Amino acid sequence: MTKIAVVTDLHANREAVEAVFAHARAQGATEWAFLGDFVGYGADPAWVVDQVREMVDAGAAAVCGNHDEAAVIGGTPQMRTEARMVIDWTRAQLDPGQLDFLAALPFQVQREDRLYVHANAYAPSQWEYVQGRADAVRSIHATTCHYTFCGHVHEPALYHLGATGKAGDFKPTPEVPIPLPGYRQWLVIPGSAGQPRDGNPAACYAMFEPAAQRITYHRVPYDHESAAAKIRAAGLPERLAARLAEGI
Repeated sequence: MTKIAVVTDLHANREAVEAVFAHARAQGATEWAFLGDFVGYGADPAWVVDQVREMVDAGAAAVCGNHDEAAVIGGTPQMRTEARMVIDWTRAQLDPGQLDFLAALPFQVQREDRLYVHANAYAPSQWEYVQGRADAVRSIHATTCHYTFCGHVHEPALYHLGATGKAGDFKPTPEVPIPLPGYRQWLVIPGSAGQPRDGNPAACYAMFEPAAQRITYHRVPYDHESAAAKIRAAGLPERLAARLAEGI
């Protein structure tokens, strides 16, 4: 049975990504989809990019996130000082091959009736957030796929749209399978693996089972103290380290 591990917003957090990979494999993941933002905030951008690149070479789907694009382009004078510093530091950690990999990532990937995108389906390169039901419906209307998987938002969420135009949303409960019947269109936001922001520091990802038409959201505890210590050791802003413990 196909089980697709959907992972997004890894944000150069090796400890979180290792924990998510181990958990997903233990759950029987047979395929992988990565929804962008492999770099930014965390202290291990090169390691994370190498892991994703290796899995893409083996058949995984992957799309570009705004932090990935920024790492390729580099900081600009218009950016806040802190943001520009993190981008420039991240860029300096990546070799030409890693930057080429990020530069070549598409903004969206469609596989069968599944659309993978970082921000949204209606303007995937503009980085607008799906912040509620209206944004979700706009994104769902932009594709004929039954299932759209988005990152960018660091809190898990689930939206649906019926044939009559009635929309709804769920706040998913971790480890509880949710049926996603094909007579509705669905927008899945797994939450961030590398920097959750819902008050829970545990890493997020989701497992989708196409044949069963169901998804399970997972939370995976990891060694966030080690991840934070690396951020501090790299000389990156203290706020980026402190927020890992609080999940904000």
